Amino acid sequence: MTLHSRRLVLGTVALGLTVSLGATLPAPPAGATASRIPRTGFESSQGARWTSQPEEQRFLAAVDRATPRVRIDRIGTTGQGRPLQLVRIGAPAPQRAAAVRRGASVLLICSQHGDEPAGREACLTTIRDLAYAKDRATRRFLERTSVLVVPTANPDGRAADTRTNADGADINRDHLGLRTVEARAMAAVLRDYRPDTVYDLHEYGPTAPYYSKDLLSLWPRNLNTGDAVHREAGALSKDFVEPAVQRAGFSTGVYGIWTDPETGEPVKQVAGDGQERILRNTAGVKGSVGLLVENRVDALTAAERADPALNNRRRVRSQLAALKGAFPFLDRHRTRIEAATSAARRAGYADRGPVYLGGADNEPPTVGQVLADPPCAYRLDAAQFARIEDVLALHGVRWWRGPDGSAVVPLRQSLRGLIPLLLDQRAGYHLAVAAPLDVCPAVKGGKGLGKYVP
Repeated sequence: MTLHSRRLVLGTVALGLTVSLGATLPAPPAGATASRIPRTGFESSQGARWTSQPEEQRFLAAVDRATPRVRIDRIGTTGQGRPLQLVRIGAPAPQRAAAVRRGASVLLICSQHGDEPAGREACLTTIRDLAYAKDRATRRFLERTSVLVVPTANPDGRAADTRTNADGADINRDHLGLRTVEARAMAAVLRDYRPDTVYDLHEYGPTAPYYSKDLLSLWPRNLNTGDAVHREAGALSKDFVEPAVQRAGFSTGVYGIWTDPETGEPVKQVAGDGQERILRNTAGVKGSVGLLVENRVDALTAAERADPALNNRRRVRSQLAALKGAFPFLDRHRTRIEAATSAARRAGYADRGPVYLGGADNEPPTVGQVLADPPCAYRLDAAQFARIEDVLALHGVRWWRGPDGSAVVPLRQSLRGLIPLLLDQRAGYHLAVAAPLDVCPAVKGGKGLGKYVP
């Protein structure tokens, strides 16, 4: 069986819907023919090459024209002029952010690292197959679920086959500072659409024999992630993604942890900490169920070494197998997901409990990394506020303005756990050294936004 045949190799969502690379391609809509169903460059070349940026644009435009299930927005432009795009999928596609299904929305972020293309190919064909699927289960799924996709999160890096963007920045280390246009675009999507689940697709190079599973996954480890959100992220990984990947014949493990090949016991942690600037952790701090998924890149057999297309197809198949687990999680856990994310986003208004400046779910914080009794607010002077106002706005942080151009950022708001990470001197990646206030000033004006009296 080859990619060129009409039975491509996948079958993604265990909902009756078929998603490329392995089941029969979905039936075309009324008036269309099988020959008009758009295909990626990867599919057309049978995996011999990755889909180019012009091919991606033609592919997405064709899918957009074919059905009201899909809407495409331009959410930014890279340093080299390439579009950053958000694909909205539903039955019908949500026309605005407020129309996204609460508790049943997922954001797929594909290929933040430009030299990790397999996740992007899985995302592109998933967009197409959700758009064209005719079975009842998929239609019902899309009536109840909003699927958001950033198909190429780093277009300049993908064009150059580099991990970083055109400026040499690692986008997945910029979800706090938002210095890159790519991270800024994603922050705006997180702020405006408030996806309940954020699913981040990557690839990794193995270290045999300790770190060599076909697909690895990891939830938010940051300790400012709400307990229920953390539990749901663990369930997504362990109860849905891992079993689906194993059923497809692939091995699985936890990202960042070397394991003894004989006992399976952890040996060493080499990555996957609680850094707040990494997307899966940023998502958790902001109240979303985050998951990082990484497939293995190296050729596994003599046949794959002789024919890179075989290796490429296996890489994409493993990502699609993981998605085959993720979509049923959204369907079956929607009530639990909504309860978890809603509670996490409301918790900040109570303004109670510690905020953590370090540590992780598998690494206790030091005493100096715990704000056991956080301040009421942080004060930015006029120069500090002018410098980071746009970053605070992109995150969705709220503030009170002073008559002298300064600002006070209260902790009593949805993003309470994020604010000290941005403004406290002791935070590892703070953007400004703001003055902590034990007593909040009097405020004049509307809810959350207003003026304070010095």
